[in-house]
Amino acid sequence: MSLFQYDFMIRALIGALVIGLAAPALGIYLVQRRMSLIGDGVGHVALTGVGVGLLLDRSPVLTAVLVAAAGAIAIELLRERGRTSGDMALALLFYGGIAGGVMLVGLSADRSNANLMAYLFGSLTTTSEQDLWVIVGLAAAVLVAMVLLRPALFAICHDEEYARVSGLPVRALNLLIAVTTAVTVTIAMRTVGLLLISAMMVVPVAAAQQVTRGFKATMALAMTLGLLSAGSGVWLAAQANTALGATIVVLAIAAFLGIAVGAAVWRSLRRRTVPAGAPVAEVEPPEVVLKH
Repeated sequence: MSLFQYDFMIRALIGALVIGLAAPALGIYLVQRRMSLIGDGVGHVALTGVGVGLLLDRSPVLTAVLVAAAGAIAIELLRERGRTSGDMALALLFYGGIAGGVMLVGLSADRSNANLMAYLFGSLTTTSEQDLWVIVGLAAAVLVAMVLLRPALFAICHDEEYARVSGLPVRALNLLIAVTTAVTVTIAMRTVGLLLISAMMVVPVAAAQQVTRGFKATMALAMTLGLLSAGSGVWLAAQANTALGATIVVLAIAAFLGIAVGAAVWRSLRRRTVPAGAPVAEVEPPEVVLKH
């Protein structure tokens, strides 16, 4: 008997696939900006939003989106104005967010540890049809923004000063990345949980970077790996009765290790077989079209 005959497993699979596709599409810009851990910081802030929702008897997902977006915008403005370092700002998010979240959840009527753990480590099988529509809609918006604005977003991630001189709306694009990060984290908290979402943003990108040379190719491969990790993770978690979010992340890390080892072996063999002085393949140029 297949577990996918149940509606909740079908919803879990669809939700995981959507997050597996959207998270790396955003994560490649965060990795490019050397802000791979911002997803963790925003995730901690989102926990405060969950606590607000439970305390006020409102939708925790909606309040988490609003609070996480406000936190992400605040951290971006602090970084832009240089009033605090990136590390210091992330520390404020980490500690303030999780402390506020745990305190507010404790004050709410629904204060069980099981409820808190569902948001920290994911509980996709409890996703309702309404939740799924919200996840799919917001993830689609993130995907469209990341793909259509790729040249401009790559430009500000690669060289912010050059992008500003070229006439790009740098502040607006930075805030867009901050808000989409908050949205991705909060919709993914039902999949892999707030404490593991950064892995889905970073690990597929890190794996793709082992074998690709251009930004576009890295983005496409990272999204493919995220999709495969999410789909196979749902299947394996159902077969082995393991935590769904953790299973997806473990498979993504296994894919990274496999690709890294395979790429290292390939480069070693290539150095032995290719004669010295042979032409080296050109690196794919970044596909950036800036207005002048």
